Amino acid sequence: EVRLVESGGGSVQTGGSLRLSCTDDGFTRSDFAMGWTRQAPGNECELVSTISHDGTTYYSNSVRGRFTISQDNAKKTVYLQMNRLKPEDTAVYHCAAGVFGGSGECRLIEGYWGQGTQVTVSS
Repeated sequence: EVRLVESGGGSVQTGGSLRLSCTDDGFTRSDFAMGWTRQAPGNECELVSTISHDGTTYYSNSVRGRFTISQDNAKKTVYLQMNRLKPEDTAVYHCAAGVFGGSGECRLIEGYWGQGTQVTVSS
């Protein structure tokens, strides 16, 4: 059984930092990419960042330069370091592992989702 365990969400003021972690506590395929999506109330889902098994990364335009994704393959954990946070970063962040849809789509062709963790940035 695959289980993605997320941690690190919380509340922070504008300009602050948070680090999200997602551990693959199951048996996902080694060729799966991992990444993060987010969704705020009333907004569409946004693919924030992904990292493939070979280390290739993707960032949405809204977070590029502020967020950094990394992975520890031995720990089967992916991290999202979020710096210079803004109120518009407020959302539920979901970890995902699998084959992502192309062109920055917020969907998995196949794979697994975490339960989500709330990030709140106050002004």
